[in-house]
Amino acid sequence: HVQLVESGGGLVQPGGSLRLSCVAPGGIGTSDMAWYRQAPGKEREFVATIDYNLKTNYAQFVKGRFTISRVNAQNTIDLQMNSLQPEDTAVYYCHQFLPPVWGQGTQVTVSS
Repeated sequence: HVQLVESGGGLVQPGGSLRLSCVAPGGIGTSDMAWYRQAPGKEREFVATIDYNLKTNYAQFVKGRFTISRVNAQNTIDLQMNSLQPEDTAVYYCHQFLPPVWGQGTQVTVSS
């Protein structure tokens, strides 16, 4: 049973930082991995992706604020988020492409 477990969400003030983590107990192998997010009333959108060789790609709205990383030997993928703004409020999902698996999501709320 392939599974992804996210953690690290929470409430943060504007300008603050959070670090999300995703663990794959069953392993991630050589699969590309990604973070997506879904805000209330909106469709799920792409945030960042990283491949086995640590090549990364980001959505335009990241604007250098977020950093995705992975440790293949530990089957973990992290998302460091800095300079958070209220519009970053969403449920953040970890995604494995092969096989296709979604995590349960972790809530990030940016509010004063």
